Amino acid sequence: METLFVNKVNGKEELDHVFAIRRVVFVDEQHCPPELEWENEEESTHFLAKMDNQPCGACRWRKTDQGYKLERFAVLKAYRGKRIGQALVAAVLADLPADAHYIYLNAQLPAMSLYAKFGFLAEGPQFEEAGFQHFKMVKKG
Repeated sequence: METLFVNKVNGKEELDHVFAIRRVVFVDEQHCPPELEWENEEESTHFLAKMDNQPCGACRWRKTDQGYKLERFAVLKAYRGKRIGQALVAAVLADLPADAHYIYLNAQLPAMSLYAKFGFLAEGPQFEEAGFQHFKMVKKG
């Protein structure tokens, strides 16, 4: 049985794993310009997923003027389909302050069904971000 843990990043070594995963998924695979990938790092709370003690996924949340934004969900290709994305979303939502009133994210189209499982609904028009089509999704209930 594979063991999966998602923990809040604690220290530079774990943060380096987060950045390495994001580089592979967003910059290498999806060809996102690096200058768009690395922003708002200091004010973000980062998470690292490990399966059998191997770093395999990452995400973050940060407080914005609108509310709480979930961002940068990334799972290495070899680990996709193992519910790591669900574990990351659950961990981030559990970490938000109890008074988090407005929780949102910008979802790439293939990931929308994942976020919908957690009560996120699409709002507004489809848009392009970093070369990919997205919808803003807002948590309801």
